[in-house]
Amino acid sequence: MTDVVLAAVLGVLGGIVLTVLLLLARRLARGATDLGSDAEQAALRALHHASLAAPHLRGGLSTPEVVQAARHLRVLLGSAAVAIVGADDAVAFDGASDGLESSAVRIAERVRASGRRQVFPASGDHDHLEGVGAPIVVDGQVIGVVVAFAAPVRAALVRAAEEVADWCAAQVELGGLDASRTQLAEAELRSLRAQISPHFIYNALTAIASFIHTDPVRARELVLEFADFTRYSFRRQGEFTTLTEELGSIHSYLELERARFGERLRVTLRIAPETLATVIPFLSVQPLVENAVRHGLEPGEGGGEIRISSRDDGTHTEITVEDDGIGMDPEGLRAVLTAVDDGLHVGLRNVDTRLRQLYGTDGGLVVETNTGAGTLVRMRVPKSQPLNDPDND
Repeated sequence: MTDVVLAAVLGVLGGIVLTVLLLLARRLARGATDLGSDAEQAALRALHHASLAAPHLRGGLSTPEVVQAARHLRVLLGSAAVAIVGADDAVAFDGASDGLESSAVRIAERVRASGRRQVFPASGDHDHLEGVGAPIVVDGQVIGVVVAFAAPVRAALVRAAEEVADWCAAQVELGGLDASRTQLAEAELRSLRAQISPHFIYNALTAIASFIHTDPVRARELVLEFADFTRYSFRRQGEFTTLTEELGSIHSYLELERARFGERLRVTLRIAPETLATVIPFLSVQPLVENAVRHGLEPGEGGGEIRISSRDDGTHTEITVEDDGIGMDPEGLRAVLTAVDDGLHVGLRNVDTRLRQLYGTDGGLVVETNTGAGTLVRMRVPKSQPLNDPDND
């Protein structure tokens, strides 16, 4: 839940920054004469250099990219030189060096010790340059120091250095959140794969074994289906796939389940051809189908029907998985979707969580069910997802 809240906060912050940049871009489009005062032009330059520096700080202060951030921050501060000193005294420096790196390290040591900004007079080695150091604080810990050199260091630069240090800390934290979200997505995929592993694989192998002597040709076909299914489900690359590829895995899964259920398992597909190229999260539809089999049809003696549909819904593709099984109480469903880990319905819960993280709080699953009335699960995926190309994962 914390990750979802953090993701929402990041989205709001990103929207604010984007709005400011768009407004400034509109002003630029009207011509330089419309920018007005020198203050407006200075604000535009500051935003420009901050946006250029930000990506180089997201990986932390110990990466080689921090040097590029220092270059933009020096222009932003208007100082003779800027150093970003990490916790291990690694120095990312830009400006006229002349031995200033060692001075930056000494300044950083004193700032780390005090935990607050400090101004330092010109040293004997650099009698014309003064320095100001401001701590970069993340989670209450000083992880680095921004050091700016100028002749002289004025009050405005002191305040600006402190603001830049706080901004650097925010970028490092955002980078950490991006990494955490990636790790969370990978953990959820591992959880889905673990869910597939014990229950389904045992049943599939048992079904295959039952045909070895009575129908060897059928047994070989099922072995190939099993190989295709496991190859797709346990593939290493990519958080995204296409609806076509996911449906291929679902076909293999259902063929293996038919070996157990026989005529008791009926499947209907209504797939709009124009939706087949839709990019969807990897293992997002297959767990819904498995949930329908395990929790909808399997508990009943008579089996039942599963209907898988997709349709073009304007800007989105709508995908539904429906069964006419035993259904469940709506209150029980809410408990399932909010449970931390009940050992049941893991796939349904994880798919819902992943969709909300990717597409916002309104992007989760819509489930219609009731006791004895079957279950319908609906997901809507944006048709345009340029950042989620499965070929680039």
